[in-house]
Amino acid sequence: MKRVLVTGAAGMIGRKLVERLSGDGQCDLTLHDVVSFGNDGNSVVSDLSAPGEAEKLVAGRPELIFHLAAVVSGEAEVDFDKGYRVNLDGTRLLFEAIRKIGSSYRPRVVFASSIAVFGAPFPEAIGEEFLNAPLTSYGTQKAIGELLLSDYSRRGLFDGIGIRLPTICVRPGKPNKAASGFFSGIIREPLAGQEAVLPVPESVRHWFASPRAAVGFLLHAARLDSAKLGSRRNLSMPGVSATVGEQIEALRKVAGDEAAKLIRREPDPLIMRIVSGWPQNFDAGRALALGFRADASFEDIIRIHLQDELQKTAPPPRGLA
Repeated sequence: MKRVLVTGAAGMIGRKLVERLSGDGQCDLTLHDVVSFGNDGNSVVSDLSAPGEAEKLVAGRPELIFHLAAVVSGEAEVDFDKGYRVNLDGTRLLFEAIRKIGSSYRPRVVFASSIAVFGAPFPEAIGEEFLNAPLTSYGTQKAIGELLLSDYSRRGLFDGIGIRLPTICVRPGKPNKAASGFFSGIIREPLAGQEAVLPVPESVRHWFASPRAAVGFLLHAARLDSAKLGSRRNLSMPGVSATVGEQIEALRKVAGDEAAKLIRREPDPLIMRIVSGWPQNFDAGRALALGFRADASFEDIIRIHLQDELQKTAPPPRGLA
């Protein structure tokens, strides 16, 4: 069996990834998070940024590491120290723990980065040549993580690939502290018959992928021939570009006018400032050429949420399995 470590395993994407990994029966899982959580594997509850914790996690020499642990965007912006401790120090300590084992150990490391590594002003569609110039602490921390991953991979310390996830939507469960949380809230809450707050204008455009697509990205990155990446180890994932107005129209088409009427406009200057510095559209040709696949439309993203959260027996769409 392949030994697999997942950091951030208690998060939404982590849980869905672990469910997929557990389902195939081919993985010996070690699952890590800072909070206690139930699972079928070997769970470790600790602070990855604390001295010695990363060494414990890699002591069993996992062949595949999914590094998902992070403080989300809004929290990283509000709590400067925590954001850098978790998102930067935790990442570097994990990479260093791998290095310290020595040349006999070279795992595949899949790093969950973010489109927040880019900052305005933007071209019509962000391509592979666009510079990293983040406008948030979270984006800065992820950009540094990408540079570290590239350098450690260049030196042969591990075989890394960074995937810049679009904003994941529709996120199930309760809202988190991510500045992007309203993108899910204006869909999730109305589908459940509840009011949702919209803090930005309907003209705001953003880049989205479903949780199902995100798990597909991670799994594809785990098995991708890294020789095809060359020296550019970080990739922007494909997604769906949609305005908030187009989100609401998709909700109306899927769930009707009554659902769309449950959205209440309440401007929030802080959220607007953060979101205004985020990308709106991508040319993800390189990722597509390497076999990464995303959702076809925002209506599909909503339907996937309904299937995966309300109809658990629904099969995944072809291409994301």
